[in-house]
Amino acid sequence: MVEKDAVRRGYDGLAEAYAADRSEDGLGTEVLAQFLGDLPESAHVLDAGCGQGTPVLRDLTASATATGVDISRAQLELAAESVPDAALAQGDMAALPFRDGVFDAAIAYHSLIHVPKGHHQDVVDEFARVLTDDGRLLVSEGPTEWSGANPDWLDTGVEMQWHIAGVAATRDHLRNAGFVVEREWNTPESVDKEDERWVFLSARVADDD
Repeated sequence: MVEKDAVRRGYDGLAEAYAADRSEDGLGTEVLAQFLGDLPESAHVLDAGCGQGTPVLRDLTASATATGVDISRAQLELAAESVPDAALAQGDMAALPFRDGVFDAAIAYHSLIHVPKGHHQDVVDEFARVLTDDGRLLVSEGPTEWSGANPDWLDTGVEMQWHIAGVAATRDHLRNAGFVVEREWNTPESVDKEDERWVFLSARVADDD
């Protein structure tokens, strides 16, 4: 898949620049704290698209058993240094390298938005597969559909691509995979210069009974 290879190459090529740019206070850290507060003690949590590990994967290790997965080897090498207590694996979110039902929760912060739109449902289906019964999911999404690329992201000369499905489509993907959307947060963080804001959705694997 050309788009996935472009994202992998991009994050490999700008790993250090991305780590330096990533905000410790951004990425919905308050939302993450609320989400983690509702999880069972000693939960096993997957950070899908963990990048270089901070702040999300690092924060997970404070209260949970954390595993990070990312398509970029360079990002995982940085994560191994910044979050030594987390387990790490390289893999595609549309084909997660884990057994069924091994996680109590999964988190996808600003990672689903890099997956080609035709595979967003595959990714959400994979989240449902690796979660336990009644497992929880927290995912960030742009408010509206948009695709684009930046050939010089973070002034590195490296291309990055985005494939944002939008909140309405993501709600549908979640329901199709058997999730019940329980809560949504609008954050103060801008998606782009149009001042649209990131949205976070918390969902639970639906009870079949």
